[in-house]
Amino acid sequence: MIKKEMIAMLLAGGQGSRLGVLTAKVAKPAVAFGGKYRIIDFPLSNCINSGIDTVGVLTQYQPLRLNTHIGIGIPWDLDRNVGGVTVLPPYEKVGKTEWYTGTANAIYQNLAYMESFNPDYVLILSGDHIYKMDYEVMLDYHKSHNADVTIAVMPVPQEEASRFGIVVTDEKGRITEFQEKPAQPKSNLASMGIYIFNWKSLKEALVTLSEQEGCDFGKHVIPYCFEQGQTLTAYEYHGYWKDVGTLGSYWEANMELIDIIPEFNLYEEFWKIYTKNEILPPQYISAEAQIHRSLIGDGTEVYGRVENSIIGSGVVVGKGAVVRDSIIMQGAVIGENAVLDRAIVAENAVIGARTQLGVGENIPNKVKPGVYSFGLTVIGENAQVPADVKIGKNTAVTGNTLPEDYPDGCLESGETLDKAGVVA
Repeated sequence: MIKKEMIAMLLAGGQGSRLGVLTAKVAKPAVAFGGKYRIIDFPLSNCINSGIDTVGVLTQYQPLRLNTHIGIGIPWDLDRNVGGVTVLPPYEKVGKTEWYTGTANAIYQNLAYMESFNPDYVLILSGDHIYKMDYEVMLDYHKSHNADVTIAVMPVPQEEASRFGIVVTDEKGRITEFQEKPAQPKSNLASMGIYIFNWKSLKEALVTLSEQEGCDFGKHVIPYCFEQGQTLTAYEYHGYWKDVGTLGSYWEANMELIDIIPEFNLYEEFWKIYTKNEILPPQYISAEAQIHRSLIGDGTEVYGRVENSIIGSGVVVGKGAVVRDSIIMQGAVIGENAVLDRAIVAENAVIGARTQLGVGENIPNKVKPGVYSFGLTVIGENAQVPADVKIGKNTAVTGNTLPEDYPDGCLESGETLDKAGVVA
């Protein structure tokens, strides 16, 4: 029988609705990041760098691009005869068949996959965070504390604590109380959504709670283990960790890569971030181009000015164009003399000549003020923006838009122009 000490289960089925049009046609873990990566590359790279060679990736929402990106796991050295990476979508069963209805329900529906490796420990991960962590160090901590469950936690500002699952610990690091998004948090140690379970403890909890609607780790499994008198410990993490769940945090995390001394370093030799690399020619920077503090992807042609921006692969920045404080994803085309300020342009979008993005006042978005904010202009993938128009802040544009879609040549701040029918 196959025996693995620890296997990882990577939850990658989320829609990521707070990323707006960026996740209209793609799962959040497959969204581009840092010019050449996708968000899921970070936990996958952490696994192989930590010596974990068996990873189940649970997919559900818009999985095509994610599945294509992962393939058989070659970039992460996860193409193994035994173990490796396995994509685990929901599937039809005899009797009751259902979609994954919660984080723990998704894991429960894959008990047979986990059992086939007879693991001692199971590592539960989320597919939408940017960080580097050695899970082997966390496992050593788990073993040394004779724990049944270990939760990775990190200190957050007290005023933000109510947004997270909060743990209260004693002087030995044992968890004495668990609060799920409390109004009055008793501590500032926030759960990172990274758990190590003893296999027997996890299996028993999942089977017992299997009838629970929308079974979730934070709301159900962790409180259940606690009530059963199991030993729960908190593994405190002090490195860089970013939940890129909103457009603001996504934009910020990208911009932090180009700080003079980046808080998150992509260039460390001993902890590489692996990804599927397309076969592309080198980047081309023309004689008249100007580039200041930016990341430029392979196969990109720059004829204009790029300042403080992340430019993906295969992008064209036209002559006279200015791109500032922006994220341009792969295959996008920025027309000649266009000006972009604090814009996120998704894959294969086309911005017409002399068009201006990010002009006007910082007015809240009328349709989804909680999503399209932070003073950003967001253009969806494959969108077409005509020449000579102006687009304001806190706006979203999708689909093939025409000059007549812009009254007086302008889309005011706070407006949404949805020709692809995805902003609902």
